[in-house]
Amino acid sequence: MSLRLRLRHLAAVLAVVLAAALSITGAPATAATADRFGFAYVDDPTVPVWTPLPAAYQFGSWAPGPTATGGKVAPGRFLVRFPAIGLGSRGNAHVTAVAKDGRFCELVRWGSSGADEIVDVQCFRPGGTPADTPFTVLWTVSSGILPAGVGAYASAQVLSNVLAQSYNSTGAPVTVANVAVGIYDVRFRAVGAPPGVLSGNVQVTAQQPNAQPRRCKILRWGAAGLDAVVYVACHDPFTGARMNSDFTVSFHRERSVYASFGPPKHFGYLATPFAGPTNYSYPLGVGANGFGPTGPGTFVVKFPALHEKSTTAQVTAIGDDPSYCTIQELWAQFGSDAVLPVACFSNAGRPQDAPFSSTFSSSV
Repeated sequence: MSLRLRLRHLAAVLAVVLAAALSITGAPATAATADRFGFAYVDDPTVPVWTPLPAAYQFGSWAPGPTATGGKVAPGRFLVRFPAIGLGSRGNAHVTAVAKDGRFCELVRWGSSGADEIVDVQCFRPGGTPADTPFTVLWTVSSGILPAGVGAYASAQVLSNVLAQSYNSTGAPVTVANVAVGIYDVRFRAVGAPPGVLSGNVQVTAQQPNAQPRRCKILRWGAAGLDAVVYVACHDPFTGARMNSDFTVSFHRERSVYASFGPPKHFGYLATPFAGPTNYSYPLGVGANGFGPTGPGTFVVKFPALHEKSTTAQVTAIGDDPSYCTIQELWAQFGSDAVLPVACFSNAGRPQDAPFSSTFSSSV
């Protein structure tokens, strides 16, 4: 199907669905989220280092001039370089494959090279064989405490089953417990609103320092008072069985997935099993986000009025089984609306319907 016909098809599907359902380098340590950040899209995972990445899908807290670059270093292995914002292994990162055939990606590590921040990504085909794969990626680091009434952001990195680092914009603790093989209880304290109501958005990414295949997802997600309670499940892509794994997890409410707000003033998120404030868009009043199926295991999410300047997206599957979700193909723009195609798969890489958490943000 041609790009024009495909976009018309997505637009037609969304019309039916919606009708039915209707920061900067050198920032002081006390700065609100985010102190430093960068996001990018790798459209060609075979280019040599350091090739400039697509300008329309990258942005960060670096000064104007330099650009994010990247390149392939091994089968399925790709390094992304964010210029002039390096801060070592601090912060949080996420990656989502952009693939319709079941390929998936994980983090290996991130750290500084001179003044730059390098994010190391490994991708696989179903079953765990390394495979060159397009993907979206972000890295962000925050400090300080946000005042009440301006949303919340919190993150955690789990290494060897224990909390390696965390951040919470409320100043409250983040706790992690390995409660069973491959299952982790993550608690972001005091980030929700109103009390007892599920709100915000959660993203999870597997990490494996030896670049062995892992996948992690949201098993359960709930609210306990003002706390966000997230159970993370990690799986062996060979067998689908649960297995312990390193991972990153983040929560953002009424601010972007990379932790900043105002800018950006164009961002939104939607988790398909839930309603209420897990479906949110800013600026307020632009209309509710909507989603609907387009085929077995495929969906589209519409974010009204959010496609402004450089954009990025992340997706995480939700549920008990080893199914997982990717961005099916690069999101489309209809006027100022963003249409995000999502594809979900069984452990074997076959299309399978699954709930998921999605988030989208512009740079402004």
